[in-house]
Amino acid sequence: MAAEELYAQGARVWVPDAQEVWKPAELTKGYEEGDGCLHLRLQDGSELTCPVGPQLPFLRNPDYLSGENDLVALSYLHEPAVLHTLRARFLETNTIYTYCGIILVAINPYKPLPIYEEPVIYAYSGQCMGDMDPHIFAVAEEAYRQMSRYSRDQSLIISGESGAGKTASAKYAMRYFATVGGSLSDAGMEEKVLAASPIMEAFGNAKTTRNDNSSRFGKYVEICFNHEYRIVGAAMKTYLLEKSRLTFQAKAERNYHIFYQLCASAALPEFHALRLGEAESFHYTKQGRCALLEATDDAADLESTRNAFSLLGVHESNQLELFSILAAILHLGNIRLKAKDRHGESCFLELEDEALGRFCTLLGVEKSQASRWLCYRKLVTASETYVKPLSRQQASTSRDALAKHLYGQLFKWIVSRINKALRASCRPHASIGILDIYGFETFAVNSFEQFCINYANEKLQQHFNLHVFKLEQEEYVREGIPWAFIDFSDNQPCIDLIEAKLGILDLLNEECKMPKGSDRSWAQKLYDQHLHHSPHFQKPKMSTEAFIIQHFAGKVEYQCRGFLEKNQDMVPAELIGLLRASKLCHFSPGRLPSHPWAPQKSALLAELFPEEGDGSIALPSRLSHGSRVTVRPSRRSLPATDKEHRKPISTQFKASLHKLMETLACTTPHYIRCIKPNDHKRPFEFDARRVVEQLRACGVLETIQISASGYPSRWTYAEFFGRYRALMRPEDLTGGDEKQTCWLVLQRLLKDSSKFQCGKGKIFFRAGQVAFLEELRGRRLRAACVLIQKSLRGWLGRRRFLRMRAAAICLQRLARGFLARRLARRLRRASAALTIQKHFKMALARRSYRRTHAAAVTIQAFARGMFARRLHRQLVAGRKAVVIQSAVRGWLARTAYARARRAVVYLQCCYRRMQARRELRRLRIEAKSVEHYKQLSKGMEIKVVQLQCKVDEQARENQSLSEQLSALRASHGGEVERLRGEVQRLQQDKAQERHVRELQEQLQHMELEKSLSEGRLGRELQELKQRLAELEAMKSNLKEEKDALNQRIMEQSQDLEEQLRCVRAESQELLGQLEGERTRYQSLVTEYARLEQHCENLQDEVAFHKRTPSLRRSPSSDSILDSKGSYPSSLSTAPSWEDTDQQSESPSQPLDRERGPWKSRAMSDSPRSSITDEDGQDPLEKAYLLLLGQLNAVTEDLARTREELRRAKAQLAHERKPFELFKRWNAAEILGLSKSPEKMIEADSLMEEDLKYAYDAVQVSNKLLQSQLQEQQQQHEQELEGLCLDIRSLKQLSQQQQSLIQDLQQHQEEDGLLHQLVQLKRENLDLAEQLERQERSMLQLRKQLKASMKQIQDLTANREAMWLEHKVKAEEAERPLGVLQPARALEGMLGCKAEDEGRLIRAIITDFKPQHHPDALPGLPAYVLFMCLRHADSTRDEHRIRSLFAAAISGIKRAVKKHSEDVDVVTLWLANTCCLINCLRQYGWDQSYRLANTPKQNQHCLRHFDLASHCQSLGDLAIHIYQQLVRAAQKRLKPVIVAAMLESETIQGLSSARPPGNRKQAAAPAYTLDSLLQQLGSVHEALRQHQLEPAVVSQAFRQLLFTVSGVALNYLLLRRDACSWSRGVQLRYNVSQLEEWLRARGLQHSGALETLQPLIQAAQLLQVKKATEDDAEAVCSLCTALSRLQIMKLLRAYTPAVGLEERVSPSFISSVESRLAARCPAGPCQLLVDTAHLFPVHLPFSCSPVQLDEIRIPDSMDLAFLTRT
Repeated sequence: MAAEELYAQGARVWVPDAQEVWKPAELTKGYEEGDGCLHLRLQDGSELTCPVGPQLPFLRNPDYLSGENDLVALSYLHEPAVLHTLRARFLETNTIYTYCGIILVAINPYKPLPIYEEPVIYAYSGQCMGDMDPHIFAVAEEAYRQMSRYSRDQSLIISGESGAGKTASAKYAMRYFATVGGSLSDAGMEEKVLAASPIMEAFGNAKTTRNDNSSRFGKYVEICFNHEYRIVGAAMKTYLLEKSRLTFQAKAERNYHIFYQLCASAALPEFHALRLGEAESFHYTKQGRCALLEATDDAADLESTRNAFSLLGVHESNQLELFSILAAILHLGNIRLKAKDRHGESCFLELEDEALGRFCTLLGVEKSQASRWLCYRKLVTASETYVKPLSRQQASTSRDALAKHLYGQLFKWIVSRINKALRASCRPHASIGILDIYGFETFAVNSFEQFCINYANEKLQQHFNLHVFKLEQEEYVREGIPWAFIDFSDNQPCIDLIEAKLGILDLLNEECKMPKGSDRSWAQKLYDQHLHHSPHFQKPKMSTEAFIIQHFAGKVEYQCRGFLEKNQDMVPAELIGLLRASKLCHFSPGRLPSHPWAPQKSALLAELFPEEGDGSIALPSRLSHGSRVTVRPSRRSLPATDKEHRKPISTQFKASLHKLMETLACTTPHYIRCIKPNDHKRPFEFDARRVVEQLRACGVLETIQISASGYPSRWTYAEFFGRYRALMRPEDLTGGDEKQTCWLVLQRLLKDSSKFQCGKGKIFFRAGQVAFLEELRGRRLRAACVLIQKSLRGWLGRRRFLRMRAAAICLQRLARGFLARRLARRLRRASAALTIQKHFKMALARRSYRRTHAAAVTIQAFARGMFARRLHRQLVAGRKAVVIQSAVRGWLARTAYARARRAVVYLQCCYRRMQARRELRRLRIEAKSVEHYKQLSKGMEIKVVQLQCKVDEQARENQSLSEQLSALRASHGGEVERLRGEVQRLQQDKAQERHVRELQEQLQHMELEKSLSEGRLGRELQELKQRLAELEAMKSNLKEEKDALNQRIMEQSQDLEEQLRCVRAESQELLGQLEGERTRYQSLVTEYARLEQHCENLQDEVAFHKRTPSLRRSPSSDSILDSKGSYPSSLSTAPSWEDTDQQSESPSQPLDRERGPWKSRAMSDSPRSSITDEDGQDPLEKAYLLLLGQLNAVTEDLARTREELRRAKAQLAHERKPFELFKRWNAAEILGLSKSPEKMIEADSLMEEDLKYAYDAVQVSNKLLQSQLQEQQQQHEQELEGLCLDIRSLKQLSQQQQSLIQDLQQHQEEDGLLHQLVQLKRENLDLAEQLERQERSMLQLRKQLKASMKQIQDLTANREAMWLEHKVKAEEAERPLGVLQPARALEGMLGCKAEDEGRLIRAIITDFKPQHHPDALPGLPAYVLFMCLRHADSTRDEHRIRSLFAAAISGIKRAVKKHSEDVDVVTLWLANTCCLINCLRQYGWDQSYRLANTPKQNQHCLRHFDLASHCQSLGDLAIHIYQQLVRAAQKRLKPVIVAAMLESETIQGLSSARPPGNRKQAAAPAYTLDSLLQQLGSVHEALRQHQLEPAVVSQAFRQLLFTVSGVALNYLLLRRDACSWSRGVQLRYNVSQLEEWLRARGLQHSGALETLQPLIQAAQLLQVKKATEDDAEAVCSLCTALSRLQIMKLLRAYTPAVGLEERVSPSFISSVESRLAARCPAGPCQLLVDTAHLFPVHLPFSCSPVQLDEIRIPDSMDLAFLTRT
């Protein structure tokens, strides 16, 4: 493809940048051949001109490839694309793992992430490498899967620079292998493998400037597996320990962790003898000035290290010796060397030096010899031996060399002890190696250590290149693609420069052998040999003691200074001999030995420095003052260990490196490259420059280059056909050959056959071709979109025009109609106007006439009326005068009488008011005393009523007086007016002047009387108002007191309600605690079963090792017929008959009984055992006894939990039924009489005379007891009547008290009311106690009756047994077992002999199959067993009951264990166990379970033994079977869930538009949703067929649906490509189908729908819009069942549809995260759902309607040996 097409306008490219390394840009002008520069626009909008170089800028990949799981899947493979993908995954989605072909790139997040829990391990277990998101567990699973499939050794090569996370990655990989490949034979092997990590970290890790826990050595851990691919052992090899760190640390660095751990624990008693102190007090630990680390507890780390040592078998004494050597090294560093003279040519040590004394004491070295040989050195010549003094610098170097050598030997010893502890117990079949080695290092000053590290990385890179190239070639050969050798950068010349003959290492070793060899001379030899002969070797311009090597990752400059010294690593032989000659006594911790020398040599020092041959060195007793002293003229040869020690470090490292490469060559490698994102250890901060440096150094870009040089993009034909169907022509789709169609399309589109290759199953593309095809596809889709938009817009335009045209026609029609209607209205108005004018004029004329006529009539009427009224007034005037005189005289008399009466009444009121006030004061004084409270309250109501009546009467009188006054005023005013009129008329009439004068005088007199009466009435009214105000005040006071009392009563009622709410809350809390205890108890039951199984496995293993016939399990031991007793657990041996009585008491007693034989066997076999520990005890036996102790502890915990549950249930029952005062007892049920006396006489008519007499006596006693019972019943009824009367009286008293309280509420204060209430409560409590005493006495009488009736029943049973025995024997041969005998009523019991127990258990449990007995009753084995128990109860055979229970439990356990994966069998025994528990409850002594029984069923109840105690053991067994049922169903469902819920395309056409990657190939799912529903239906059918309780079925399906939801959600969280809109739609539809399935079977209320809520909300989260702040709020309110981590994981992993959606912006994710953080408090949060979680199960009670005497037993069960009664 031409550059003009690729670099057209709008093309997206990468341009170099100084800060971000690469920046994205876009071409604003297309590139043409010959252009000198490119015009670019950056993302911030700025314009940029870039000159065109020899290579055009790198092109960017399409957006849909951003964040791809595999870097090789990118269309354009180059450095900026890799960097951008890693940055996007790390910052936007917080994903730290990315594939790069066969490499897993791991970026250190510097933050703990919840992706390493055990559920994540199980989620990746069994999955292919491309099925899940990139993870170190996926690489580990791939290695484990290839090992188990091909039986070939595997290896994980983990590399990276310091601080990149290599050690953590290695630990996670080891934890994965320990979890997935856990050991079966040795329960602690995987723990031992993991325990090696803290030890190696303590002794080999240290803080550096780049990492707080940097590994300063390389290690290769080989984990060994057996034929079953279980861990059987491990081995460890170490490489190049950085011993120089022991004596020198740079600033902000630390020594190895173990030294700081010892200093932090110096206060421990066992460390007092080490004389340790703070880390700052030792020279070897204070140089870095960083003794303490944040978030690190050195004391706790030392405890972990010691525990790991103990787990690996290192004895405590060896640990103390090891710590003493470490302490000696610290004290050795504190030894002060002093110069003898100014020139410093010699030095000396003071014998009083405290550090020297502690060093010698701890190592058992003589102080004088140590001080001598630290300052002198022995020179051996051919004829003489000289002692040469050392300078202070040389002595310090010699001291540091001794410390380094001692620590190095100690490190090797630790590795050897670890390998010894991890040694495989058998020959390993395969292995997986984990190589945790240092990555390529480049510092400002590079020395010998960096040279060896980079040399090792060169070898590993070569191995990596060859492996990648080999895989590429295998892929091409498998697909039949012609290939040629691909040119890639081979680093063999660089390796030859280092290790070839006359190479750098060879010249270094040669220079070390020279007498006067130096670093400068060695550098000169390097210049002479390689400067002009090797292109990989260069000389610095400004230095003559340095050289440069061109490594595969870049140029590195090495300083030659120190190379020879570090390579030789020489330690004076005198100091080695001094350590060999050390003697150290064993002393107790915390106390120094009394003498420095002891007669016994230290075992650890003997192992570190073994004596071979004559290795001793003659030490002179004193030192001469000369510079050379001749000791003796002989020369002793050094031991072999010294010769090995003198071998150069480079030679040792080269040999170990070659061995490592040979080991890796024999394995299939898996590469993990750890990347350090920044140097500041900040979480999720990405430094592009540092990352690019590491990518270039770790080989990731090499993989990209190798892939890019071939055909990196690979698609299957089906994927290509489905993805690029839009680019095909119609004629291309007519052909039936898919491969031919794809080839023709590619020929037409790419036009260059070298750009692609068609293999057998895949199409191979060159780099960039997929992006070109995506561009063509995008153009075609855009053209199709334009065509669709054009057609749609045309259709919308035409529809709009037609609508407008129709609207215009409608408007015209409406306008014309409007105009016509307006013209018609105008014509109608004109006609109406004429008519209105005519009628209006007529009305005006008629109105004028009528008005004139009315005026004339009115004038006539008024004139006639005036004359008539004048005559009438004259006649009335005389009559009124007479009336006025009589009225005035009567009024004067009445006024005088009323005045006198009011005065008398007023005096009476004043006197009575005075008396009332005195009485009120007296009453108020008395009201304050409690004694007069009741007396006052009795009359208070009457007084209040009287006062109220008086007030009402006064009000009525006042009202009547007011009415009279108003009437008088009205009449007086009328009279005055009339009199005035008369006076006027009289004045006019001179004839009546005298009469008028008299009337005036009378009027004046009346007015005077009126004024006087008005004054009196006003005064009286004012007095009445005052009295009324006083009454109102009194009334208000009483009302306030009443309100106060009401308020207090309300407060008390609120307090009572609050107490009631507290009681309810406590009840709810108790229910929650009961649920928690039930969960804990069931988990303990599960743990008990697991330990029981483990104990059985360990017992078998001990039997296998000891090979004693007495412990071997015979083939017949599985059958209960051959055993004399049965054991309720799954152990292989059974207890004797003497122990079965105590067997059902507690599960721990069988273990105690088993411990005795085991101890005796261990004591007898210990001399012959070959596997013994230091104490002479068999370790397997010790482990077995330890497990027995654990089992006993768990059993005690179970018993304790049972007691707590029983107490909690009793407390709940007491709360739910606080008082059941009166229960009517049935006399017949209490007495246990099921037959009338007449029937008894008829049945016993054939018995002998003595039985008749005995029966008569019994009958007489029965009558006597009945009479006594009747009397007691009558007495009880009388007591009940008396109690009823008392209750009625109490009710009346309570009513009176309530009325009294209501009265007191108006007058009394709080103290008196509270006292009254307390007194009433006390009286009520006394009455309740009286009732309880009466009830207890009644219960005692009932118990006495029961005891007497038991004696009577025993007497009758003994008499009847003799008669029944002969009758049963006579009928036994004639009557078959399965046929009911109507001639005689059966009791529903089955008799079983002791020797037939085994046959019974085998028939009803071991060999029972429901399909062989189709007509059998459901739960028939449980009924048969219970009928046998009833027979044993009737015969009072407690031993038989316990034996049957133990045998049944053991048989059920064996049956369930044998068919543990068969849902039908497990359901069968769960149903039978529940049925047996229900029978024990229904026919037991607890009356609460017998309420629904029929009278006939009550006759079949147990009589002599209460078997409720056995319900607990049966309940534990039922819980165990239920959990096994759930596990078996889960095992069926788990392989189906992911394929059915997420992978199957239930809705066709909703598959994601995102193209699949090249790691996982598209394939049809193995299961569909119908498969999942079918599996659920089969489980439901099995549960329904065996008639399991509906409540148990609901709980089981709640658990199964929780598993479905959890597995599907976990898969969704771990698959980034599954988080899309289309997958969310598919998932929601599938969940709706599950909901419909649950509703169809009536399980919608079982809680299963609630368990699906997290999955439903996850599907909805994938479908909702994710852009604005409102969307963020909607997401937070929607996802209430998902955790914060799950929501954030789904948002970050959301994959938008290509071209249809945009990616979720980081700002939106941050907004959701902030809202969730505000909503959810900070705390532990789990990412994955724990699918192993089991909800606590509740086994409900249900009353069975089956009659025991009507049960039919099929003949096919072969139970004829049972006798039915």
